[in-house]
Amino acid sequence: MTAADTRAADPPLPTPRTAEEPGPRPGGTPPRRRRGSTGARLPYLLIAPAIVAVAAVYAFPLVKTVIMSFQDMGRRELWTGDTPPWVGLDQFTNILGDAEFWQVTGRTVLFMAVCVVLTMGLGLLIALLMQRLSTWVRLLLTGALIAAWSMPLLVATSIFRWLSDSDYGLINTLVDQLPGVEFLGHNWFLDPWQGFSIVVALVVWGAIPFVVITLHAALTQVPKELTEAAQLDGAGAYTVYRYVTWPVIRPVFQMAATLSVIWDFNVFGQIFLLRGNKPEPEYETLGLYSFSKAFESTSFSQGTAIALITVLLLAGVAVYYVRQLMKTGEVE
Repeated sequence: MTAADTRAADPPLPTPRTAEEPGPRPGGTPPRRRRGSTGARLPYLLIAPAIVAVAAVYAFPLVKTVIMSFQDMGRRELWTGDTPPWVGLDQFTNILGDAEFWQVTGRTVLFMAVCVVLTMGLGLLIALLMQRLSTWVRLLLTGALIAAWSMPLLVATSIFRWLSDSDYGLINTLVDQLPGVEFLGHNWFLDPWQGFSIVVALVVWGAIPFVVITLHAALTQVPKELTEAAQLDGAGAYTVYRYVTWPVIRPVFQMAATLSVIWDFNVFGQIFLLRGNKPEPEYETLGLYSFSKAFESTSFSQGTAIALITVLLLAGVAVYYVRQLMKTGEVE
């Protein structure tokens, strides 16, 4: 056999593949196709219905609010459907120049600050306490918190109205048992400071379950190895919390506190229902003040302007909340 015959008997060499022509995998498995543009758009397609629903619910009212704040819409325009006259920035000028508006704003900020401090403080203490409870006690407490959280606002407000009732309220009955104190028949809402203490108790009671469950979930992510190492080095409970526990739960704490600021700044139903659907001017926060201007004074444009100012005041808080969410995502 010659050299030419030997070369003819050899099998042909495989043709080299290019990057655009992937060959079969070992074992005969067909090559996996690259994800096309449809796969890249899939997350946006899945979230599109939610975006459309949110836009349908919030977009039109928000646009209508902005338009009405630059008009002077009264009862006649509401009933006849005529286009209200345009007044430009007059509504905002009148509101910002009104001393009552700034008084209500200060009251709202103070009320919000007290509610947030109590909610976050008590929520953190209860969450830390849950770490030391046995499993069945912790489950029982979690069930009670969820039950309180799921209670409708109307039911919760009715309970607190009964607790603070001047004639049959449980609070007056218990306080009256103290030596030298006569509290039967005491009306808590004659003094706004005492009345707001009932409102604060109602708001904090309804907000604590969310904070406790959220912070307890964050506390479970604290590495036990770090805690045990700090304790072996002689660190006390406060030192362990400050340098080991707090850095882990701080992002969650900040997000919960930001949400509490937004929710407590917009409190409406608790005060409205506690005062029998007609709260006195001393109990008005920005939400109630806007409602009063729009429907009691029939100055709808002024009420929408106050609501728009409230949205702008909370815009900075919302931006901070979104930034915290983005930072948390980057860390994860």
